[in-house]
Amino acid sequence: MSSLDWGILIITLFGIIIYGVYRSTHTKNLDGYFLGNNSMPWYLVLLSIMGTQASAITFLSAPGQAYTDGMRFVQYYFGLPVAMILICIFFVPVFRKLKIYTAYEFLEKRFDVKTRTFTSALFLLSRGLSTGISIYAPSIILSSLLGWNIYYTNLVMGGFLIIYTVTGGAKAVAYTQQLQLIIVIAGMFLAGYTVIHLLPAGVGFTDALKNAGGYGRMNVITSGIKEGRFDWKDTYNIWSGAIGGLFLALSYFGTDQSQVGRYLTAKSEKESRIGLLVNGLVKVPMQFLILLVGILVFTFYQYHQPPVYFDDVQVAKANKTVYRDSLHSLELQYNQLLAQKDFKVADTVRTQYKTVIREALHDKKANDTNYIFLRFVIENLPRGLVGLLIAMIFLASWGSIAAALNALASCTVVDFHKKFINKNCSEKDDYRISRWYSFAWGVFSIIVAMFAYNIGNSLIETVNILGSIFYGVILGIFLVAFWIKYIRGNAVFFASVVSQVLVIVVYNADIVSFLWLNVIGALLVIALSLLLQFVLNRSGKTSRS
Repeated sequence: MSSLDWGILIITLFGIIIYGVYRSTHTKNLDGYFLGNNSMPWYLVLLSIMGTQASAITFLSAPGQAYTDGMRFVQYYFGLPVAMILICIFFVPVFRKLKIYTAYEFLEKRFDVKTRTFTSALFLLSRGLSTGISIYAPSIILSSLLGWNIYYTNLVMGGFLIIYTVTGGAKAVAYTQQLQLIIVIAGMFLAGYTVIHLLPAGVGFTDALKNAGGYGRMNVITSGIKEGRFDWKDTYNIWSGAIGGLFLALSYFGTDQSQVGRYLTAKSEKESRIGLLVNGLVKVPMQFLILLVGILVFTFYQYHQPPVYFDDVQVAKANKTVYRDSLHSLELQYNQLLAQKDFKVADTVRTQYKTVIREALHDKKANDTNYIFLRFVIENLPRGLVGLLIAMIFLASWGSIAAALNALASCTVVDFHKKFINKNCSEKDDYRISRWYSFAWGVFSIIVAMFAYNIGNSLIETVNILGSIFYGVILGIFLVAFWIKYIRGNAVFFASVVSQVLVIVVYNADIVSFLWLNVIGALLVIALSLLLQFVLNRSGKTSRS
């Protein structure tokens, strides 16, 4: 990068940190640290919700996802607007009325301590792992820019994030996400505009979309039907998005503390609801536009030669092995096909090249999807804009990870520390221990990031797969709590434990695509809870007779 880009990057990042710390200087208790003293207006709640979703993974990986697989990923969000309405009706009033710090406190009031503890533990595990992957995403950028080992960049990024989160708490997260999201959205529009500007004369936006459509990339709606039958393993289609996506969004926004904590900061129930409903309106178009940037990058590379593999570091490693000649031969073949404008066959050769890379590195999951947009930005955008877009990806990462660490700390303090370790903490002790737990979860996430290299799927898919393994069961517990009043704690607890084991079995067996795991987990908890409660009721009657 140029000195101008570095200057823009450094000034933007440090300016955000200073602003966040300044806005949270009076946060010295649990209400302030985790709930922002319930003082946020709806638009800040909205920006905080969106900023928590829109991590670096969204802006780094989603364009690469569209580049390789087309627009069909947008179907993943089709259930989200309906989920926002249901959460406003059923979830928000309960959480606001009980004046809770975490969603899982409600489960103790409704069921018992063990159900609350188990559900909170599932959240901590899933969100802790996902946060580690979110730290890995901006580390990729730093590694590419500086040529550092990815393990060092994980430490640097994680260290900055720990300082940023521990210092500020919920107010720092909310206020900085306001600026972060504005910069991020502006950056993506600039990126899209610049890609169109870089296309050859006479090739406009409409031409770019037609070009991509000719290669199957404008697949916004897909049925999931193959050879006359519905393919349950097809990841993104209208049905998995509308149904599986609905269950995933219900769980993420309704039961995941990283999101619940965002709308609990609102000054009133009405402000919480407005923030959620507006999010439901804008999220799908926003994600559509982010994926569209990837489509434009795909079209750009129809007129400019793309690399056969976008991760230079992996290519350099593979070229030091006995597979060097095979890689060189495939690259020559690939370049010849591009010169002949035979893009479809070139795609086949690129797939073969990936296979050889995996064999050379002894890594079955090696993938360059997460590097496509980054490589394009660094090599093609003008000076100044590169620095802004890199800052944009960093800011998106910091906002979402800070919210996640804040949520992890709040659950640990409220659901475990104050419940089982020290029930009589003073206000000062609460604040101090909350910061230490934020630090501890930051360290845990850095450790996870160390193992995230070459995870195979795009980062955005990996995070959603991780969530789907746990979210269905968590959602099922809450649905039973809201809607089936006669089911008690023992039934739902044992049902949820068995359901979680079964979901993991289904995932490992690769029977369905990951979005359906959310549906399976929730329905299993409901069905098994009903069955177990019936058995317990019968055994109770028998013992009394």
